[in-house]
Amino acid sequence: MEKIRILQLGSEDWNGVYTLPEDAELHYEENLQQNPSKPYDLVFLDRTPRKEEIPFLYQAAKAYTLFATDHVAQNEETDWLLCSRKGRYINQSDIQEFLLSEARNYFPKPYGEKFDLLKLAVSRDFKGSIRWDGNYRVCLGGDFGDELHQIVFWRNNIPVFQGQCIDLWLEYKKDPGVRIALTATQFVRGTISEIQQKWEFSEEELDQVVRMDNQMPEGAVFLSLSAMGKGELQIIALHDRYSRRGHGHFLPGGDRYVTSEREEVFCYFDPGDLKPPLNVYFSGYKTLEGFEGYRMMRKLGCPFLLVAEARLEGGCFYMGSEEYEEMIRSAILGYMQELGFTSDQVIFSGLSMGTFGALYYGCDIRPHALLLGKPLANIGTVAAGERLLRPGGFPTSLDVLKYLHGSADMKAVKKLDARFWNKFDTADWGRSKFIVSYMMEDDYDATAYADLLKHLHSDGVQVYGKGIHGRHNDDTQAIVSWFVSQYEKILDEDFSRKAET
Repeated sequence: MEKIRILQLGSEDWNGVYTLPEDAELHYEENLQQNPSKPYDLVFLDRTPRKEEIPFLYQAAKAYTLFATDHVAQNEETDWLLCSRKGRYINQSDIQEFLLSEARNYFPKPYGEKFDLLKLAVSRDFKGSIRWDGNYRVCLGGDFGDELHQIVFWRNNIPVFQGQCIDLWLEYKKDPGVRIALTATQFVRGTISEIQQKWEFSEEELDQVVRMDNQMPEGAVFLSLSAMGKGELQIIALHDRYSRRGHGHFLPGGDRYVTSEREEVFCYFDPGDLKPPLNVYFSGYKTLEGFEGYRMMRKLGCPFLLVAEARLEGGCFYMGSEEYEEMIRSAILGYMQELGFTSDQVIFSGLSMGTFGALYYGCDIRPHALLLGKPLANIGTVAAGERLLRPGGFPTSLDVLKYLHGSADMKAVKKLDARFWNKFDTADWGRSKFIVSYMMEDDYDATAYADLLKHLHSDGVQVYGKGIHGRHNDDTQAIVSWFVSQYEKILDEDFSRKAET
């Protein structure tokens, strides 16, 4: 695994003072005179930085990874740096314990995935009803017995290394008469018969994210779900993610929001230089869980917010229940409030599925600009295209349609399309700019750009469009290049700031 890179600024090299974990390396700098080749995973200030060092430290430290000891005096420059990097003070007496126990949680490469629902196996002993609902869930109904026993298991085991911690999150619904428990069994490496250890999680524990903290040697983990009682049990998804043991989800400082129905959305907020605008980027469809666009947004140099979700196979276009959508709206407004920014100091952006999130919640916030690459607006139409226009190209769209409107017929298609346009048409876009790059032969939503033009009636709205030949997933690089260039242009022209080099 890649080592955790630590930068220490001070008058004494900590390599000769503290014991470091094996998976970390500490780079000592008595004087910082240039930007690093890439940001560090942790940065410690053990003396008050000079004014000329502040820009270098700003580039060296990621948000939520900067710590200052009691040798660091508070002044205007240091306070700004700590605020912009979400830095914290650490007692000198706690440094050794932090390095040995907490530094491991700042590993550089996050990872998250969802167990393949098609690799879920139902116990042969279960005699009740079994219904597969697309790639969304498995519904089991009947008598599960008077005692907890295995009812399903996942065929694909996952490797868990020594010293690694894994977060598990189970999405499910059930009748009150059913009780469940999750069991994780780790085998000795190279065997599938010799058990090394077990973790057992009760239904009450499953109300929260549960953790497998492995201090034993590396070994594969097998997961199974037990049930008892009578009624219906819906197994929706089991997620496994590299855990930071409370230091953030996916990235250090990453926030997780969850509804009463166990549906999640993730936000990563970087205050940047605390100056407008706030760039909000919605992740696109992705089966690998986590945030998208971190390096691209960080390079722009502004405060930024990454939004991601992990429902269905690779996302559900940020639509859901009233509770779910209000959770996303409130989160965005909360980060804006923290910065003290108004809607005209915000830019919404995204690619493909992310464009829908930007448009949909843009109706609520009405940002200064919306930057969209490969826009999707008619999600019902996207699903309808799966039958003849794009057979087998994006089957998840059918799950989205059925999940949101209970059916996959043309009535549901029209309802889902209308769900967006009814909201879009009630928003006043008079102070907003739409900057759109679209595929001219798009096989997902061929009319998205033309429909946006048709529905934009507000006085003062501005639209910039660029068409590129190809289907939806053709020439993504051209879309991204124009997307980034337009981001840099609007930052320069509307906010008088240049992107970081």
